[in-house]
Amino acid sequence: MAQKNDIKVVINNKVYTLSGQESEDYLQNVATYINGKIAECQSSEAYRRFNAEYQNVLLALNIADDYFKAKDQVNQMLTEDDDKDKQIYDLRHEVIEVQIKYESAQKMIEEYKDKISELQRQIIKLEAEKNVK
Repeated sequence: MAQKNDIKVVINNKVYTLSGQESEDYLQNVATYINGKIAECQSSEAYRRFNAEYQNVLLALNIADDYFKAKDQVNQMLTEDDDKDKQIYDLRHEVIEVQIKYESAQKMIEEYKDKISELQRQIIKLEAEKNVK
């Protein structure tokens, strides 16, 4: 089981203790992200005019928006990954089919070469017989 980490962070100019099994760097990054979202919201004059409860709801909505956009992006990437896996699968099968056709063609070429050699021997034999008469 991973070790529990406790780390003091500053969020919106207040000190909080975050606890979790994640690394201290991760917990600090979470606090940095929250501070960034707060700063982003506070840069809006309209946001600053709202009461604290409404500001918190808007902040939560902004964070949820980031989450759902990131989730959609991940899902899109997974779909693209699945599509690429299918394309690779299809291409591998196509390569195998082409290899089989190639090997079959090579075998036919060898058979035709043998047949040509046999026919050339027969021609030589018949010409030799013709010249003997």
